Amino acid sequence: MNEKQLVSQALSKTLDGVLEVEQIAAIIEKPKSSDLGDLAFPAFQLAKVLRKSPQAIATEIAEKIDSTGFEKVLAVGPYVNFFLDKNSTATQVIHDVIAKGKHYGDEQTGAGRNVPVDMSAPNIAKPFSIGHLRSTVIGDSIAKIYEKLGYNPVKINHLGDWGKQFGLLITAYKKYGDEATITANPIDELLKLYVQINAEAKENPAVDEEGREWFLKMEQGDEEALRIWKWFSDVSLIEFNRIYDKLDVTFDYFTGESFYSDKMDAIVEDLENKNLLHESKGALIVDLEKYNLNPALIKKTDGATLYITRDLATAVYRKKTFDFVKSLYVVGGEQTNHFKQLKAVLKEAGYDWSDDMVHIPFGMVTQGGKKFSTRKGHVVKLEMALDEAVDRAEKQIEEKNPNLANKVEVAKQVGVGAVKFYDLKTDRKNGYDFDLDEMVSFEGETGPYVQYAHARIQSILRKAEQKVNLEEVPVVVSDSEAWEIVKFLKEFPNTVKRAADNYEPSLIAKYAISLAQAFNKYYAHVRILEKNDELASRLALISATAVVLKESLRLLGVAAPENM
Repeated sequence: MNEKQLVSQALSKTLDGVLEVEQIAAIIEKPKSSDLGDLAFPAFQLAKVLRKSPQAIATEIAEKIDSTGFEKVLAVGPYVNFFLDKNSTATQVIHDVIAKGKHYGDEQTGAGRNVPVDMSAPNIAKPFSIGHLRSTVIGDSIAKIYEKLGYNPVKINHLGDWGKQFGLLITAYKKYGDEATITANPIDELLKLYVQINAEAKENPAVDEEGREWFLKMEQGDEEALRIWKWFSDVSLIEFNRIYDKLDVTFDYFTGESFYSDKMDAIVEDLENKNLLHESKGALIVDLEKYNLNPALIKKTDGATLYITRDLATAVYRKKTFDFVKSLYVVGGEQTNHFKQLKAVLKEAGYDWSDDMVHIPFGMVTQGGKKFSTRKGHVVKLEMALDEAVDRAEKQIEEKNPNLANKVEVAKQVGVGAVKFYDLKTDRKNGYDFDLDEMVSFEGETGPYVQYAHARIQSILRKAEQKVNLEEVPVVVSDSEAWEIVKFLKEFPNTVKRAADNYEPSLIAKYAISLAQAFNKYYAHVRILEKNDELASRLALISATAVVLKESLRLLGVAAPENM
């Protein structure tokens, strides 16, 4: 029984059926200050029923209530404030954490149901830049969070491998490209071609038209067009997979836009059969006026398809294949209107399951306040940034702990973890400015700070000579710092649920920072290894803290080194 249930049941008995347990639980609050207790019941709602002032009702409840399980119950104005029995609460929470280990906070809400997660989705033939980091790490973290709640996440890398930009790239290759040069350094050389051809197409409509023609050839199955496109795709995936290995991110499927190229005719035919397609200036559209949206352009005048055509085919395929309970799209906020149109077209076509599709937008990563742009050649390659972060972490480890046995591996965990954590601690809808100095710092609200707290606990536990079964140790809360940790540990399962409900890994990251800060405060005020009657209790407390810190980091895709 959790503390809210404990309070609700005690109040229900005292109120003698005036409010049901569920109604009481719904209005219980947390006081603004811990000095006012751990939970509070506002008596305002009972004033009309009992015909008394809320203050009088609160006083009566505090006098009558069975305070078993509580340190004390006080009336403070119109509130009944409950102070939990710290020792029994701490013992219950810490034993639960230690017994369950990494499974603390697990639930079976998802009942094994499928949740496709559309994530990462870099464009082939272009560098994997810092701009692709957010979708990759946010999607990976959300998948881990949903798995913890009993769902079956299906991670899909919906590669940008189809569309007019590839027609333009083929145009550039035919005009200026050299196979040997590209083979030696594929992504950099393809980027040069892409930047050059886009600049030309902007000035010369004939170049733009040539790009359209090559893409149309791709769609019509032209052998030469598809051969060149496939080569671009293959060399790009080799580069991408190396970066995914560094990030420790895996996928269940690499099914990009091209996978759905032979599935689009069926969706277009379906829209036509349902009388949803209308001609407009030679193109085919779906009218979305009733949704206050612009028409959805399904086919251009030359018969070429668009993102939305492919995304319609993708959505139908995923529903048929996975029978999803939710289908998540971790895609930048600039695509919000696109997803509104996508869902509206599916709704018009009678696919009510479109309500289960969720666009999870996020803010941009900038550098020096400026947006990255592949077209203009303003790109910071993610791999270079990761390597630089690892180098900086290695230098810091060399300064602080030069004799660390596995410092190369730890530097990788710290450097890469720092980049991922910094991204994930940012509220998803906000952007941030890329700053390696700040990311890799061992101080402040960073990944290394949390990792170091975990490593410090492991060091203390190794030094402890007392070997006891920590699941059976009665926990004694002798100071406010220990109680603060207990309250954080108790809150972890709820934090995981809120992160899932809001598709917001930053809630886990901020929680991890707060728990690490609470531990460091405890470490500064308490002699943990002092040999007295409470030593085992203190070891149990910090062991549980290490478990939850490690699991919090795991949900963010960040390693928790044992030594740093």
